[in-house]
Amino acid sequence: MSTIDKKDKAAGSKTMDERAAELAKEEDEDSKVARLLKKMPKWRYWALALLSVAMTAFQLYIKLVKPMQPWAQLPLHLCFALMVVVLFNPMAEKCKNQESKFKNLWWIYDGIIMVCIVFIAYHFLTQANALNLRIYNVDRMTTQDIIVSVMLLAIMMEAVRRVVSLALFFVLAFFMAYSWFGQYIPGLFRFAGMSFPQFCETLLYSQNGIFGSPLSASLNTLFYFMIFGAFFANCGGGDVLINMGLKLSDKSVGGPAKAAVLSSGLIGMISGSAQANVSTTGVFTIPLMKKAGYKPEEAGAIESVASTGGQIMPPIMGTGAFIMAEMIGVPYIKIATTAIIPAMAYYGAVFVLVHLLAKKYGIGQGEKYVGDPVLPRLYRLLPIVLLVVFICIGMSMPRAALYCTLLALVLSMVHSDTRPSPKKILNTLIEGVRQSANIAIPTGACGIMIGIVVRSGIAVKIAKLIGQTGGQSLLLALVVAAIGCLLLGMALPTVAAYLIANTLFCSSIMGLGVQTLVANMFIFYFGVIAQITPPVCLASFTAAGIANASAWKTGWKAFSFAIVAFIAPFLFVFRPAMLLLGTPWEIALACAMTACATFFLACSVAGYMQKTLSMVERALFFVAAIMFLAPAVWSDIAAIVLGFALIAWCVVSGRKTKQTPVTP
Repeated sequence: MSTIDKKDKAAGSKTMDERAAELAKEEDEDSKVARLLKKMPKWRYWALALLSVAMTAFQLYIKLVKPMQPWAQLPLHLCFALMVVVLFNPMAEKCKNQESKFKNLWWIYDGIIMVCIVFIAYHFLTQANALNLRIYNVDRMTTQDIIVSVMLLAIMMEAVRRVVSLALFFVLAFFMAYSWFGQYIPGLFRFAGMSFPQFCETLLYSQNGIFGSPLSASLNTLFYFMIFGAFFANCGGGDVLINMGLKLSDKSVGGPAKAAVLSSGLIGMISGSAQANVSTTGVFTIPLMKKAGYKPEEAGAIESVASTGGQIMPPIMGTGAFIMAEMIGVPYIKIATTAIIPAMAYYGAVFVLVHLLAKKYGIGQGEKYVGDPVLPRLYRLLPIVLLVVFICIGMSMPRAALYCTLLALVLSMVHSDTRPSPKKILNTLIEGVRQSANIAIPTGACGIMIGIVVRSGIAVKIAKLIGQTGGQSLLLALVVAAIGCLLLGMALPTVAAYLIANTLFCSSIMGLGVQTLVANMFIFYFGVIAQITPPVCLASFTAAGIANASAWKTGWKAFSFAIVAFIAPFLFVFRPAMLLLGTPWEIALACAMTACATFFLACSVAGYMQKTLSMVERALFFVAAIMFLAPAVWSDIAAIVLGFALIAWCVVSGRKTKQTPVTP
């Protein structure tokens, strides 16, 4: 992810539009991977195939047969991932001058990296038993330990640079510099520093280092779900989800926009990537929305908002819920359950918004769905349904994912359109392994930052600052934490942003009396919606490119359309019942208040409620929605009275005055 450099508004807008056009021209992830596998040299393809089969066999062995020593299986998982990343992203192909006869010399560089990875794997496999008995911060680091830590650190940083982002690379470099030079910083953030062996030990052998909880989640859960997602999508399930969204909304007012909301939400909870989701569903929904009458900026904004929300949509929630479960020790099914009401509020707000915009612009029904009938193909969704059932009845998540992957493969054999060839099955496996490797790299890399933060005590210092702010106002402290999470989320992938925010801000929020799960959901939500927060919002840029719209206008329009996502985290901090943490009465009341707040916000943003609203009416609807943030009975009553009075006024005045559709 690159940072957008704008010298002035005009230049910045031009830069964003150019970037949007570039993103729109890119193929979606599935197409890019398929094309890459087809065009790469045979030796590299079969090396990746062998590596993917070996990594899958290793993961099946430790889950279905017998687990290995922790100090063997975690490093081996990471080493497999690093080798996949190097083979998928060789420096020779990143060379600017592809015609240069010297570009193949980069393979020497990558070859050295591969040899180092093998040596790292050998070190841990041969030392696994001894490392189980090692006492952290007591036993001395050997020369080999230091060599391995330096190798691993250098390779991890290079892998982050290749497949994650330069932003994360610089964030990690900043924290490493702090571990060495913190002793020269005056004031609260002064740190005594650490010696080089202590630094290496922190990264290599600490429970909060590279091989900490985030990488454990990648090993124990995420790998199996990445494989499931690849097979489910490539065996016909993904197409059914998109077609189902189009079919369910083709007879409704503003149908194309509602199709975008439904399809993108369904696909997004599996893909875990807002940008990839936009490129997959947006090519269908954005042209339909524009044809129906939505402005190009609005079509792009609706698609980017709907695609981003997939990461907070149960039951799968991209990859974030699995990481959270590992970090805080809460069962995954509880996290998915608590996310139901906020996710419904998010998509409910977007759904009501596009409906009101359609009414405002006089947009009728969309074009009738003309694809293959959806009903005969619904059986392809059985794997995802059974996945939820298996998890609910207590089956382990990896085993449930493996069974449902096998089921998706079996069901694909039913019809000739989806029946995969052996080559396609192998390519799908390679794709799933690639996705899991791209998750393992940032989760392991964030361990670098987490280890330094824990050892230096910087999290405690940030907690002290936010605690002092919270002593004056909990809301103000939450705003400070939310801004920090947004800044991280703008620069980093969702998983990395959540992990860093968890380390920096979570203990601070919990210190103010907020429950652990609520605090984690708070920072997770802001990490997700940062993907559509200007000025760095690649999901919006991609949608703008497809819509041929201004990237700057699309970004801000998406920001306004997703306003409920910025308010929901504050709502469930003050009303934990919104996360199903409370009595049935409290939960019912929280649902009712959330529904009212969502509807009032949608009216305010759309500027329509039985008539086109004036600025004063829009402002009053917004005030009515915001009043629900105050955890007091009087504010709830005042908000309800104000909101429904406005609705009554709009209905009555709208009937008296003949409304003409507003030109988009």
